[in-house]
Amino acid sequence: MTTPAPASTSTIDLVARFPGVVQADARPGYSGFIVEKDSLIEVATAIRDEFGFDLMTAVTGVDYAPDKMEVVYHAYRTTGGPSLVFKVQVPRVDPVEVPSLIHLWPGVDLQEREAWDLLGIKFTGHPDLRRILMWEGFEGHPLRKDWKEGFYEEDTKPFKSRWPDGQFYMAEDKNPFKDNLTFPQNFDPEKWIPEGDALLYGALARYTVKSEEGISTDRIVINMGPHHPSTHGVFRAVMTLDGETIVGLKPVLGYLHRNHDKIGERNTYLQNMPFTDRLDYFNSMTNNFGYALAVEKLMKIPVAERAEYIRVIVSELSRIQNHLIFIGTTLNDLGAMYTPSLYTFEERELILDVFEAISGARMMCNYFRFGGVVRDIEEAEMNKIKDLVYERIPPKTDELDRMLSENEVLVSRMKGVRMINAEDAVAYSVTGPVLRAAGVPYDIRRADPYGIYDRFDFDVAVRYNGDLMDNYLIRIDEIRQSLRILDQAIKQIPQGPINSQKPQYQVRVPAGEAYGRVESPKGELGYYVVSNGKPNPWRYHVRPASFVNVTSLEKICVGTKIADFVVLLAMFDMVMGECDR
Repeated sequence: MTTPAPASTSTIDLVARFPGVVQADARPGYSGFIVEKDSLIEVATAIRDEFGFDLMTAVTGVDYAPDKMEVVYHAYRTTGGPSLVFKVQVPRVDPVEVPSLIHLWPGVDLQEREAWDLLGIKFTGHPDLRRILMWEGFEGHPLRKDWKEGFYEEDTKPFKSRWPDGQFYMAEDKNPFKDNLTFPQNFDPEKWIPEGDALLYGALARYTVKSEEGISTDRIVINMGPHHPSTHGVFRAVMTLDGETIVGLKPVLGYLHRNHDKIGERNTYLQNMPFTDRLDYFNSMTNNFGYALAVEKLMKIPVAERAEYIRVIVSELSRIQNHLIFIGTTLNDLGAMYTPSLYTFEERELILDVFEAISGARMMCNYFRFGGVVRDIEEAEMNKIKDLVYERIPPKTDELDRMLSENEVLVSRMKGVRMINAEDAVAYSVTGPVLRAAGVPYDIRRADPYGIYDRFDFDVAVRYNGDLMDNYLIRIDEIRQSLRILDQAIKQIPQGPINSQKPQYQVRVPAGEAYGRVESPKGELGYYVVSNGKPNPWRYHVRPASFVNVTSLEKICVGTKIADFVVLLAMFDMVMGECDR
């Protein structure tokens, strides 16, 4: 059995570097450093420039009611290695203010807006601190511990009014309007005038050009989405155009927001496992993996050896079917409607057949458990996997490559169309295939290995042009590397138990914090979990690749043609269920 790595193994001594303003986090179960608020920017600058932690991947707000608020930062080196975790704590008295780090790491933009929206932490110096997931007229900050939703019953599930006590009723049935929401006092939705649009369009005003005489030049503002077939869900981009050139862009998110973090803090630890399935609904296996890692770090439990191999097998199969669908839908976005995507869906269905056989579900697999997985892979299913890995997928991948990669229309449409360069990708916290297609060979499976990935021989796929063509080709490269990993995992998988723990409805999680992250098909998928020793997480936060990657969308699109926008957006391979949560 393999034992989990500690939450942070960084050897950097910030206390010695900044005496008096930095202290080690000495709380039991915690790690990293606590930085004085007034010195945050100075310390963060040194962390980036002096110690080389150039990739800021996660920013998480935590409400330690009734005393304080905390912001937790996870920074990494793109050359590899564990995280450097630092935090800033402020009194829980409004206004709760923390300096923004957006001028050091532009990639914190949307994450700081999220912490403001959901927790009320105001990041001073942020140039566009608007709500991002809740609607503009929303009252309060729903992740605060003292915030109560409409028809609040209890802090945690299961509710006593529900099964199995047999006292089930629908909360909205008690409402004469059959609705389960509450409005602010004296709020009349019929008279409400949205303020958010003025702020949103105001954020684009800096792109307005004035002549020397002070005459403003008209530019076109258009909305792409939220209901547009090429945005792959309810995503909206507001753009300012100069002719056909994009000169300003703001992503608008939150149409699919359901406060996933809040619900996760009311679930028990085990109840959250199927809940993670609903994030990136193409990759429930990968979603399970990251969450299991975080809780296993807190519990300090090993993972059964056979289960480690099973986890790798299902994760790499998941990556393959994700990238196949990416290729098919990208061709749709380019105008090659349906034929390529039907080819790729055929292969995906065969992989989902395996998932259904071993987990009972094709998409919402709920397959991982703390210490292992819930069911073994029987011989018949393993034979299907071998057939896919050795006989079916390799020639089909070659066929797709041969049909598409040298297609004159595709090449002329994608080759040389700039996506993002390496420097900007790192600054904007981009991870996954988009980062690697920009020339940065950063893959968590190699840079900071989890599970048993350090046992396998594979190459980190990387391309160096950073254009649309490289972003397409790198998915094919990664399918081939996944097949290499699967070949080794299938040959090495041992017999034995599939879980190091006994099956249980409730698990005991010691107090502390942990961050579990995996290289999902779309980039870094992380879970920051805080336990206070009770049955429910005190803090449950998802760091989704789709949400953070889209921070760079404005940087990518400004200066390009509107005709390229759909394909540029497609390269993020966004799933709005994960992005909005």
